[in-house]
Amino acid sequence: MNKVSESYEAVKKELFKEDKSLKKEYDALAPRYELISKAIDARLKKKMTQEEVAIKMGTTKSSISRFESGNYNPTIDFLTRLSYALGKRLKINMV
Repeated sequence: MNKVSESYEAVKKELFKEDKSLKKEYDALAPRYELISKAIDARLKKKMTQEEVAIKMGTTKSSISRFESGNYNPTIDFLTRLSYALGKRLKINMV
């Protein structure tokens, strides 16, 4: 872990200690941000721009941008088209 990561983790731990509801909200959002992170990683590995992904999906660059920034609540259809555009397969697990 680098110094920035260590500092972030320390601040996060302290904030969670001070505010239990913050931890609950953070945990509730974790799956969304994990999905976004995986999608961005896949796009970058393919060396694709947001616009290229949007064209393959039949949507707009702004839709991809909003999704990647966490400002869009995607449908299953959107995620399915995104996964195909990135050469991936969408798999949903409920554990």
